[in-house]
Amino acid sequence: MTKYREILRLHSLGFSQQNIAYSSNVSKKTVNRVINRAKELNISWPIDDNQTDAVLEQILFSKSKVNTVKKMPDFAYIHKELLKNGVSKKLLWTEYMEECRLNNEQPLMYSQFCYYIQQDEQKRRATMHIARKPGEQVEVDWAGDPAQIIDPDTGEIIEASIFVGVMTYSQYAYVEAFINEKQQAWITAHIHMYQYFGGVAKILVSDNCKTAVIQNGGWYSQQVNTTYYEMAEHYGTAIIPARVRKPKDKPNVEGSVGNISTWITAALRNEQFFSLYELNKAIGVKLEAFNARLFQKKEGSRISLFLAEEQSLLAPLPATPYELAAWKKATVQFNYHISVDRMLYSVPCEYIKRKVDVRITETTIEVFFNHNRLCSHARLHGRPGQYSTIVEHMPEDHQKYLEWNGDRFRKWADKIGINTYQAVDAILTSQRVEQQSYKSCMGLLKLADKYSAERLEAACKKALSYTAAPSYKSIKNILTAGKDGQITDQSPIAESTTNKYGITRGAGYYGR
Repeated sequence: MTKYREILRLHSLGFSQQNIAYSSNVSKKTVNRVINRAKELNISWPIDDNQTDAVLEQILFSKSKVNTVKKMPDFAYIHKELLKNGVSKKLLWTEYMEECRLNNEQPLMYSQFCYYIQQDEQKRRATMHIARKPGEQVEVDWAGDPAQIIDPDTGEIIEASIFVGVMTYSQYAYVEAFINEKQQAWITAHIHMYQYFGGVAKILVSDNCKTAVIQNGGWYSQQVNTTYYEMAEHYGTAIIPARVRKPKDKPNVEGSVGNISTWITAALRNEQFFSLYELNKAIGVKLEAFNARLFQKKEGSRISLFLAEEQSLLAPLPATPYELAAWKKATVQFNYHISVDRMLYSVPCEYIKRKVDVRITETTIEVFFNHNRLCSHARLHGRPGQYSTIVEHMPEDHQKYLEWNGDRFRKWADKIGINTYQAVDAILTSQRVEQQSYKSCMGLLKLADKYSAERLEAACKKALSYTAAPSYKSIKNILTAGKDGQITDQSPIAESTTNKYGITRGAGYYGR
């Protein structure tokens, strides 16, 4: 789905339509169409959180149009084939048309085919210097040559990856070493970089690593990693990933990597470090000297140019640094909970067996379905198998079950009589876990509906005269046998009280 919210957000920050198209993975034509339509409807950023991309699509374009995507030719293959004798563009277009027909794809016409080939050939030959504005862009990458740390216990040499961030206007650099190049290191490096710069550039040009781009099918189909996108949104910047094997997309950081490898990594080659902290402390000293080194072909240094012309134009840092979050998919179990790191968190019961997205931070668990936030929990720590359950997530019958507890059974029994209260209290305390006795208490109190509250009170009194811990079964047997001492029409005790003699079977029995 088109990222309508992202397009409107970046437009409000003053980005060009071309940069918005790169960041949002859509064409420039789509960006223009969304912006113009939003102006017609007086829709502008900020937008309420409930205005999702799906809602905006219905508002902006009630009648969706299906765009026919035409298959683009393989320019690398065409460039190679045109070098062969006898191969012409007409022949290659004929083969291209046949391939599209077999795959049921929409082809380009011959004029368009030749136009795109011409554009590709010009790209191969042309070079261009792009003048950057102060505070506009920062480029980031991992340096090719790692540093080394010695394990103090084993003496093993551990390689440390070097993160490099460079402001494109002043060439002002930030460098930090990490044990690996995983997501946590990548995000942490950006947080520290922005703190070092004291502000945020409008555009972030990243390397094409998996921690930045999780899917890459070309220039127009790059998909930014979810956590990386969240971080950019937190700092109010736009990510434009470089293309695969296109170092000219981020020339400043590529050039600085070579200099940093010389003036920082290589300069520390004869020193030994036994922790990451020691290594980064030494890198910090070399980094200050590197940024203060005078330019060869222009006046000043990186730090002087940065402080004089660039730092004041950076966007201010947010009130709090970005909190690193991880994302995972989970299936809602039949007990309407999901499992995260062996802890269980409830989700509304109507999502049972659905796959949901889970955002995990150090303190919070958030659950999303189709980009809509369902709920959040404080993250559990400690013993595995703990539950965090929100009552509203439970089915109605399960919620009613939770209403029953020991205090409620005692209040119900107290309304019947003191003996019933003592009997229920004894049953509740008879089990190791109170919940194990709830069924017995429920069955005991339901006897009042069958035999009356007076008879139940009398039966409990009689049972308590035998033992201080009567059971549901013993009280029920007293009532069934009529030994509770109460006179009823159905009770055999009522029949025996009219007989003054020892024979209780009656004359009719013996007269037979």
